[in-house]
Order: sequence, then structure tokens, then C-alpha cells
Amino acid sequence: MKIKAAVLYEPNKPMVVETIDLEEPKEGEVLVRIVAAGVCYSDYHIMLGEWTHLLPVVLGHEGAGVVEQVGSGVSRLTPGQSVILNFRANCGTCHYCIIGRPVLCNGVDAPRNTMFDGSSRLSKDGKTIHHFARTSCFAEYAVVPESGAVAIRADMPLDKACLVGCSVMTGVGAVINTAKIEAGSSVAVIGCGGIGLNAVQGAVLAGAGRIIAVDLRDNKLEYAKIFGATDIINASNGDAVAEVMELTAGGVDYAFEAIGNTHTIHQAYEMLAPGGTAVVVGMAPENDEVSINALSFPRTEKSIVGSWYGGARPWVDLPRISDLYLSGKLKIDPMISRTYGLDEINTAYDALAAGEVARSIIVFD
Repeated sequence: MKIKAAVLYEPNKPMVVETIDLEEPKEGEVLVRIVAAGVCYSDYHIMLGEWTHLLPVVLGHEGAGVVEQVGSGVSRLTPGQSVILNFRANCGTCHYCIIGRPVLCNGVDAPRNTMFDGSSRLSKDGKTIHHFARTSCFAEYAVVPESGAVAIRADMPLDKACLVGCSVMTGVGAVINTAKIEAGSSVAVIGCGGIGLNAVQGAVLAGAGRIIAVDLRDNKLEYAKIFGATDIINASNGDAVAEVMELTAGGVDYAFEAIGNTHTIHQAYEMLAPGGTAVVVGMAPENDEVSINALSFPRTEKSIVGSWYGGARPWVDLPRISDLYLSGKLKIDPMISRTYGLDEINTAYDALAAGEVARSIIVFD
């Protein structure tokens, strides 16, 4: 079928919105009509050439839509169901899937720029176009593995549900699933974009006693207050670590780094009280490294851990987060600063890069 999609041909060049070909779903795959897709920084890393990826590619990994067609062997999904895309489609049978950590699935040999069988469903004039994270939702339609689409309630608005597919799950999950913070804990969140705002509200859901939001931009800090931050620090005005230490009389129990920057990862570690945990949620350029004093680990019993996709168990967590939104216990609407059409996708990324938005979404007619 012919679809309209945004294709990246070269790093540091605008995406090209054009008509390409999409094959029908094969065995174990589903065709999803995309209703909305989030404008996320992870895609931007590839646009900038900071992450290596085969080109050309249709980006987009934070999406929601409606199942249009299912391939043979699909049992979980039927046409007409509302779904959130899961950018960590998993095999369901490897060690990590079995123990409940499907984001670490290593049971599929094919690279993540393809379907599970190692081939692409995208092309133009007979030439392959690569998938991104087996979602590629900067397009009117996407073919994904069955485990790459999670059914949700029909009354969940899909222009909100798309953000559950990455930023909400990643931020809330980092607090609830990865850190498992205790009620009354003190928390710092560095970076108040889509991921950081959800770490803030994840801390609210978990009953944190103090939630300190740190960012360089006042508009982002104002968003953080809406999502539940008790204190804000503009790091452009001074030493953010020193301010956290002063506010807490010695450091926080948990610090969440939601940018993907070596300096702020180090700051998150330095903001901790003895015995505290720093959680690295932000996705850094692939060659960056962080240096931390080795002796500080035994002397302070601080720890540093990573959190990918908020430790999601997608078929459990994505519907649960949707329920929390519909019950009024979790905010998504204030996060959506702007909406764009697919033809405006490059403008949407310019706004993201300029720090003008918390989150933008691409809405399809």
C-alpha cells in the first residue's frame, strides 16, 4: 500500500515527507493506522548523527493508533482495537522475557531496523527503507510485530495515549519499576522535558516527600510545578548540586537524570545523600562516557543504575498507565505544548531543539 511518511536520508538534513510503499503484515505482525505520534529526542539523536543507524529510515517510536489488519498467527489483537506502540517488541520466550524484564529481551537475532524476520516492510521505488525500533510511526500506517502493539481501552484518547508509549512510561516507570522509591523519599529530577516531567509525577504517585526539579529553563520548571514538584532550581543561575544539598541538608535519596548528558549524570550522583541511588534515564550520544570517583562508591554506598523504557512490562504497564490517566491520577494533557501535522515534522523538531516545548505530538488526519 502507498503511505505518506517522513523519511530521513542524511544526518543533519530535514526529513522528507513523501509517499512510500508499505507491505502488508506477515505472520505474527499487525498493521496499525497511526493516529498520533510523539516528538521525542531519541529520534533526534539519529537526525543529528549521534546514534548510528542505517539510512534511509522512517523514525518515530512513540505512537498510538488503531489495528487495521493482522497477519496469520496473531492472537492478542484484532482489527478495530486501540493500541499503543511498544518500541521494545519482544520475543516472549527468552530468559529476560520469562523473568518479567522484556525491555532486555535478547531472543530476536534480527537488528531493530527490521522486522523479526530480518526484512523491512518499507520501500520506495523498490529500494529498502529501514524501520526504527520496529515502530516507524512518523507515517500514516505502520507494520509492527504483534508484541509491538499493546491493546488499551477504547475510551483512551489516542492523542494522549501516544505519549504513554515512551515519555510517560519511561519517566513514571523509572521511579516505580526501576528505583521503587519509598513513600516519604526525597527526589531530584534533572531535566524537565517529557521524560523528566513524568519522573516528577511518578514520584508524586509513589508518595515522595520532596521533589526537586532542576532545569536550565524557567518554562520547563513551571511545567514541573504543574506535575508536582515541590521545589525548583534553575541550574543556569548557580551550582545546582550545592542548592540541592542546601535544600535537603545533605542530599536526596534518589536522583533521576532525564537528559542524557555526562555532566548532569555526574550531578545526579553528587546530589545524593549517603546510601542514595542515581537513576540514569536520559539517552546520551552513543560514544559518551562518565567518570565518577571510584572510592566514593564504598565510602558512601551510593549507587547508580540505568533505566530503559522505565523497566516496562508493556502488556501490564501501558494499560495500567492509561487507566491512571482516565481516573485523573496521572497528567498527560498539560505536557502537550503543541500539535503538528506530518508535513510540519521538521518544524516540530526545531521547537524541541530550542527548548520551547514539554512535548509536541504529530496528529494524523
